[in-house]
Amino acid sequence: MTAATSTWDPEQYARFRAERSKPFYDLAALVETKPGMRVVDLGCGDGALTAWLHQHLSAMETLGVDNSETMLASASKQGAVGLRFERSDIETFTAKRPFDLVFANASLHWVPDHKNLMPRLCALLTPGGQIAVQIPAMDEHLSHTTADSLASEEPFASALGGFARGFDPVLRPAHYSELLWQSGCEQQTVRLNVYPHLLSGYEAVVEWVRGAYLTLYEARLGPALFKSFLQEYIRRLAAAIPQRPYLYAYARILMWGRMLA
Repeated sequence: MTAATSTWDPEQYARFRAERSKPFYDLAALVETKPGMRVVDLGCGDGALTAWLHQHLSAMETLGVDNSETMLASASKQGAVGLRFERSDIETFTAKRPFDLVFANASLHWVPDHKNLMPRLCALLTPGGQIAVQIPAMDEHLSHTTADSLASEEPFASALGGFARGFDPVLRPAHYSELLWQSGCEQQTVRLNVYPHLLSGYEAVVEWVRGAYLTLYEARLGPALFKSFLQEYIRRLAAAIPQRPYLYAYARILMWGRMLA
């Protein structure tokens, strides 16, 4: 994850661990296990799922990468031979040795310019290496558009300096297929999955986005102004989605590719 991640809260993010984890396991199921794999998990968060992936693959070495100090502090509690963690930005991450698997679960949507990002990540792979990526595709949902609309209004717009979270670098699934092919993936799977999460109401949606989408607004606005931002966001979301319970239909793009051997 990239800049302004100091407000990431592992406990807040983990409030919906079961719901957030399902796409991870679906993505991991696409990976072909091979002996002695060298793996990098980009955007590893608190490291719990990275540790699971390391064990699942019986990997020789797994590196978890994240930009959040608070997340990495939690990740450091994960102990396994061959598992380690490192602070770095995904968009500038490099490695001296190639990997057998580049894995990125719900992290690349924080990074701009996917047209150049995907080929660069594929370049980190060994011949025959694999890339597995899961990206939320929620740019048109009220939980996201409401926050972005509010950010364009005063007093928040001036404090944010024109920043809007909804720059949304996420491309269409077919475009990712083209990028994987152009990057040398002779085999691939790209699909759009919708994960229906039955939540109690708008309050639960607020807690969901507070654990992820709103973190960049919180980091840039500061405590006092973000409190006002959150209060107005809650008011608008309550009016927009009054249903109880509420079906939070969460769309995600899952993709896997294998490089030419």
